[in-house]
Amino acid sequence: MNLFDLLLGKPLATSDAEHEHIGVAAGIPIFGLDGLTSAAYGPEQAMSLLVPLGLIGVQQHLIPIFGAILVLLTILYFSYRQTIVAYPNGGGSFTVASENLGDNAGLLAAAALMIDYVLTAAVGISAGVTALVSAFPALHPHQLALCLLVLALIVLVNLRGVKESGFVFMLPTFLFVGTLLITVAVGIWHAVAAHGHPIPVTAPPPPLPATMQYLTVWLLLKAFANGCAAMTGVEAVSNGVTAFKEPKSRNANRALTVIIALLIVMLAGLSYIAKAYGIAAMEPDNPAYQSVLSIQVAAVFGRGWFYFLTMGSVLAALSLSANTAFADFPRMARAIALKGYMPHVFLLRGRRLLFSHGVYALTGFAALLLIAFDGVTDRLIPLYAIGAFLAFTLSQAGMVKHWLDHKDEKHRGVKLFLNGLGAIATGVTLIVVLVAKFTAGAWITAILVPAIIAVMYGIKRHYTGVALQTADPAPIRLTELEPPIVVIPMARWDKISEKALRFGLLMSHQVKVVTVQNDTDTGFDHVWEEMVRAPMSQHSFPVPELVTVHSTFRTILSPLMDYILELEDQNPSRKVAVLLPELVVRHWWENFLHNQRVQLLKLLLLLKGNQRIVVVNIPWYL
Repeated sequence: MNLFDLLLGKPLATSDAEHEHIGVAAGIPIFGLDGLTSAAYGPEQAMSLLVPLGLIGVQQHLIPIFGAILVLLTILYFSYRQTIVAYPNGGGSFTVASENLGDNAGLLAAAALMIDYVLTAAVGISAGVTALVSAFPALHPHQLALCLLVLALIVLVNLRGVKESGFVFMLPTFLFVGTLLITVAVGIWHAVAAHGHPIPVTAPPPPLPATMQYLTVWLLLKAFANGCAAMTGVEAVSNGVTAFKEPKSRNANRALTVIIALLIVMLAGLSYIAKAYGIAAMEPDNPAYQSVLSIQVAAVFGRGWFYFLTMGSVLAALSLSANTAFADFPRMARAIALKGYMPHVFLLRGRRLLFSHGVYALTGFAALLLIAFDGVTDRLIPLYAIGAFLAFTLSQAGMVKHWLDHKDEKHRGVKLFLNGLGAIATGVTLIVVLVAKFTAGAWITAILVPAIIAVMYGIKRHYTGVALQTADPAPIRLTELEPPIVVIPMARWDKISEKALRFGLLMSHQVKVVTVQNDTDTGFDHVWEEMVRAPMSQHSFPVPELVTVHSTFRTILSPLMDYILELEDQNPSRKVAVLLPELVVRHWWENFLHNQRVQLLKLLLLLKGNQRIVVVNIPWYL
């Protein structure tokens, strides 16, 4: 077994694709981890903006804010159930918007989702490492390095395939959900037993003093916008329906139901615990910083074994929540590439039946984002949620158009109402989030979305142009089938040169061997006479022409190129076949021990040549 097989698993045959499909249990961690783990940082993002109101302000307004978020989450749940049924082959925002609202709307959704998925990967990893730093503050200076290490591990797991990644992520997901549900249950039980005023096992840090007396509408909108980060993973299941076993729609909807139900319970429970125990957010730059979730678990259970088990599960689950992006981004990239708006390399399946190039692209973008923002969650959050809600709105609007066009659909009125309500709710939320976060970084997303769309249109124009230029509906042309003029660059006589010359003689009766000499060279004529001319004359073979090109400045490639292009100009009705003898070594590192003139000449011929110049590699294998 080689190293690749050990790290990534053995290659899978195309016929194994059916066995890679997953059930509900594996679908929850693969497509729901991002949504579920947002319970670990969603409440904190809203609370961090309520800090100026002091503890009393947080307690008064946190529950209403998350009440509104949970209502919106419920609307989205019922809306996406309809999408999954209507699009059993994958109903992501790009697909739904493109088919119902046109390519422009689809590309808008695609650009928004691309940004959202990159942020999902970066925020998930950053939040997971933040949980680790909260438990072990001494690691705070190494936060970025830890983020990049976790990213590398997630990529490695994902490249092993969908099914295996599901099994790997199942344990940390259920451990994360289980420990948080226990925390919620015990915290609420203590609060009820204490008539709403439980005594924390470990006292939370004192909240910052209030600097604002009254809640402003602007602050409320910003807190709501930040809290909406808890909803960004809702679309993942509808985008990945094809990964589920048959019946795909039913299994996907079951997974979505479990994910949304757990998320609602955790968000509502953790918000209540924050209010009951008097917990507020801390400044992230505080050397003794702890996440709100860390403070909550310590308040309910103290800093014993359960605390460290919970924070360990939070670290693992948050870090692995980036897998939602790794599961969906390659599928979305493939859907876009099928319509010609992204490079066709995203259509290719890798050794483990993954769309591997989507994984590579997402990895690079996520790493750049983590480096740019030093792996700090609070610096990434302002960019978050906008792309998701733009995609939500376009998807739901597309479904409204879908039901309007399918008038014979059963329960059409109910479905139309649900998707219409989803479109209105997410559209209003998008405006709120965009306005509230614009100065905090949302303007970057507002610039990136049209820039990405422009790039996708450029890719489409390229593919359209290539198709037009290469299309040939006419039958094969049988004119101008004269053998080509063969040109063979040759620096010395050896087995590699002999192989190239023998092949050239098979191709054409007109072969020109070109050697480049400067003023100090002794010449190639005597070798040519002994090794080529004499043996061929003896057997009555037509002798190739030896062409000596002089180089005043000791360069090789430039005189060769000039000769080939001049020869092509002098023979407007003939093709010129340039045979390039090339040494092929056994190990990649041995390439550094040999000059790469052949590769450079090939590149120049491809860049400066035209349809009548043909490049043929003649390899000699060591």
